Amino acid sequence: MEKKTVVISLGGSIIVPGRIDVDFLHEFRRVILSLPEERFIIICGGGKICRQYQDAAKTTGEISKEDLDWIGIRATRLNAELVRTCFGSDAHGKVIHDPHEPIDATRRIIVGAGFEPGSSTDLRAVQLAKRFDAARVINMSNIDYVYSADPKKDPGAQKMKTISWPAFRKLVGDTWDPGMNMPFDPIASKEADRLGLSVAIVGNDIPNFERLLKGESFRGTIIS
Repeated sequence: MEKKTVVISLGGSIIVPGRIDVDFLHEFRRVILSLPEERFIIICGGGKICRQYQDAAKTTGEISKEDLDWIGIRATRLNAELVRTCFGSDAHGKVIHDPHEPIDATRRIIVGAGFEPGSSTDLRAVQLAKRFDAARVINMSNIDYVYSADPKKDPGAQKMKTISWPAFRKLVGDTWDPGMNMPFDPIASKEADRLGLSVAIVGNDIPNFERLLKGESFRGTIIS
């Protein structure tokens, strides 16, 4: 029987929040390996290490958005190599970059990273969800809900358990900037909306993530 595919956009901010979060990686690995009947596609973001490099580059002189994106892409690939090694022989033999490249589908765990400038790794997750017929992408990051406004600027911002794609896209806009910190990137959002995918925003709490995978009640936002 064909395995159900679970696509995860794994934020670099929780792989390397400052230093590498080894405890998180151990628990993330435990949960993934505890569900052998499912295929997991894990696309890793750049997070803090990406922004540190981008910020450093900006101080050296004028730098293009494309070059900033390439810095971010390299950071995602470093994070993805780390995550891939956590799964050893259970994982596809290399980190995938191009969402259309050949993939050993006999491996239960596939780890990917950034591919080209113009969007974040959220778009790669959406493209692979389409390729493997997954109806949903799970977004794990340091953002636990979609809010009605930026909670850092508006103390009255409300957590939202559900939101439509048109309403969400109005919140995040249509433009991608390298290093931007959004619940889900605008370019990926446009594509997910077009494909009819849903996205679950679940934060970085492992028990909460585990409840979602098991079909139980969880904290977070569903965009659909």
